[in-house]
Amino acid sequence: MAIEYTEVMIPVSELQLGMHVVRLDRPWTETNFLMQGFIIENHDEIDSLISQCEFVYIQGKSFSQGEHTQHSIPRPRKQKKGFFSRKEPAPNTINRKHQVIMSRPPQGKKRISYINKIPTEKALPQAKADYSSAKMTVNSIMDGIRIGRMIDMNEARVTVNHIVDGILQNKDALAWLTKIKDKDEYTAEHSLNVSILSATFARHLGHDENDIKKIALGGLLHDVGKAKIPVEILNKEGRFTDEEFDIMKQHTVFGRNLLMTMPKREHYVIDIAHSHHERMDGKGYPRKLDASKIPYFAKIVSIVDAYDAITSSRCYDKGRASMEALDIIYKCKDTQFDAVLALEFIKCIGIYPPGAIVELTNGEVGIVIETHENNKLKPRILLVLDQNKKSCPQKIINLNLNVKDDTGEYLRISKELINGSYDVWLEEFIKRGLQIS
Repeated sequence: MAIEYTEVMIPVSELQLGMHVVRLDRPWTETNFLMQGFIIENHDEIDSLISQCEFVYIQGKSFSQGEHTQHSIPRPRKQKKGFFSRKEPAPNTINRKHQVIMSRPPQGKKRISYINKIPTEKALPQAKADYSSAKMTVNSIMDGIRIGRMIDMNEARVTVNHIVDGILQNKDALAWLTKIKDKDEYTAEHSLNVSILSATFARHLGHDENDIKKIALGGLLHDVGKAKIPVEILNKEGRFTDEEFDIMKQHTVFGRNLLMTMPKREHYVIDIAHSHHERMDGKGYPRKLDASKIPYFAKIVSIVDAYDAITSSRCYDKGRASMEALDIIYKCKDTQFDAVLALEFIKCIGIYPPGAIVELTNGEVGIVIETHENNKLKPRILLVLDQNKKSCPQKIINLNLNVKDDTGEYLRISKELINGSYDVWLEEFIKRGLQIS
């Protein structure tokens, strides 16, 4: 008897927990499922499938004997395939002298759910002011270190408090600003962006405000050691030599040493600066820690650090699209990144993050204003170009309300565009503010 895995079509009314859904009766992009292929883990996912589909294809087994073939549905399994898979096994938790290293986000009642308290268009002016002020703070910290001045932790905390307050009010406004990239100010912008996105990620994970501020402060200071790297190496155009890369890697140790000299040591910040380049497979630097020994906050910041670096243009590399960065993070889960956190980060950012320039199915062009927690394929969008790619009065549409185009078809996003496509530059819209009709 030969056994092969195959697809089995079943009505959604017959779905059960543990079944591996591999295909729907419609394109994934027409549903609110971010992940293409997943194992059903709770009844909410069954209800969501019932509300959007009539039948689905699950992975089953085919038993062949002679001319007879039978199909059966397997027991729930833990191993699965498919881009943006869901549940991953978590490493064990361990205790340390000054910190409990968690391997998973908060669970159950400990996980806090947040909502945007004000719309992005109202939050953006204050976010712009906070971003500008925070960037000045980061530049001041880095310049001060170079001339031997100590880090002003009080100033850093005030900056982080403003960042976190803004993110708790609205998670999308500051995320807009992280899309603006200036390769000549990479070090300062990168540190600030990592702080913002780490706080946004911690909010998504359900951490309380105190932990979000800790993670944001660690993100802000994770690269302070780079102030001790020779400028000719830090700003070199082109790839590093092996010797230069060895020097560059020392920024993690320099950062640890700088933060250890502070009168009041923040151990979680030291951990993040020292360990954000460690890897799950033990091949990271500077200590080649195995997964169980890497601090939880450092695991969070390492993913955000990689995402912002991949999407930024630097002296030696051109920035890539958000979707490509998420694909890289997905492929590196378990080896470079914690698998549970990597998949949560993908869900946090979503396919069309705030600030993404997108083309709709009717040819109109817009900018993603904010995303919906439960339906990130249908965000709120600021329309800026008509079907002929001509400027039009700006207006916001909410795809989650099932808006239809002139032909009566449901309006959807067809693709993401790079910044500057059809002469739409995100920087210009942020500079002059949203002018909505």
